[in-house]
Order: sequence, then C-alpha cells, then structure tokens
Amino acid sequence: MSGNGVIRIGDYPLTKDTLKEIRRTVGMVFQDPDDQLFMPTVYDDVAFGPLNLSLPPEEVDDRVNNALSTVGALHLKSRPPYRLSGGEKRSVSIATVLAMSPDILVMDEPTSNLDPRARRKLIELLKTFKHTKIIATHDLDMVMDLCERTIVIHKGQVMADGPTVEIFMNQELLAESHLEKPLRMQGCPVCGKK
Repeated sequence: MSGNGVIRIGDYPLTKDTLKEIRRTVGMVFQDPDDQLFMPTVYDDVAFGPLNLSLPPEEVDDRVNNALSTVGALHLKSRPPYRLSGGEKRSVSIATVLAMSPDILVMDEPTSNLDPRARRKLIELLKTFKHTKIIATHDLDMVMDLCERTIVIHKGQVMADGPTVEIFMNQELLAESHLEKPLRMQGCPVCGKK
C-alpha cells in the first residue's frame, strides 16, 4: 500500500465522517489532571461532556453521580478541583471520561505523580473496569497488574507486541528499548533472591 494505511477504532475506520462517533467511543485521561479539570466544581467538570451532548438534565445528573460513585469521589462533587489531592484529581479526571460512557479508555501515564497509596487505589479501580484500556506508561509494575498484552514502542518503532509476561522476560528486548524488568521481577536487591 506504499506507506498508506487505515486506522480503525472498533468497527469504524477513522475518517472525517466517523470522527464524531469515534469521539463518543474513546475517552482520554490526560497525564496531568490539571489539563483536564477547569470548571468551578467537580460536578461541573464531570457534567461538562454530557451537557455538550445535549443530554437532558436528569440524565446528566445520573451520569455525573454514577461516574463519581464509580471512582469513589461522590463526596467531592461540590469541591473546586484545585482543592483536591493528586489522587483525587486523577479519580475525578477518570470520572469526567466515564460520564461520557466510552467503550475505550485511553490513559497517558495514569500513575504519574501519585503517592504509593493513591497509585494502588487507582490500579485497583482500573482492574474493575470492563472497558478496553490503552495505557501509555513507564510504570511496568502497573502494566503487570493491568495488562495481558503489551506493545513496546521505542523511538517511534514498535519493538514488540505480545503477552506482557513474555515481553518482560525478554532481557535483550528490554535493554534495547531502554527499559528494565518490573521491580517484582527483579528480585530482592539486598539478598539477591528472586
């Protein structure tokens, strides 16, 4: 095909005509929640997307409450986003996407800047989602927790695509891609036991 290809999202080829439908299918969670949260209250942020779909107020309210409940943040709905912790902001950012009822969640470094407890809470939350999840990350231990399939990209090239554990066992591939095995696969740094 001389360098040309087709991008498909589910059953839809990505074209100008299908862009609107694809935008409803895919939800993006940004790396920095402050890039995603901009309204006066958490409720307003989560309602922003559904309101732009011209949904009736009762449905918007249901979607907001359900999305915030799903991420354990319903108690934050009246708070201004700038008064939230990093973990709370991340949860609310996910709720803004869930309120749109996407089939696919795309996340950019979802565990970045989270403390260990907030990181674990986020991973446990993501484990409960039935959505297709596409996660761009360097947190390989999180990948072990969440992903059956891993694609390694280095310098814009796909280096590997396959079962996560197999990829992380390939020391040559990891070295070539400037990655290291997840911590849990490295063994104890003190006693050397694996």
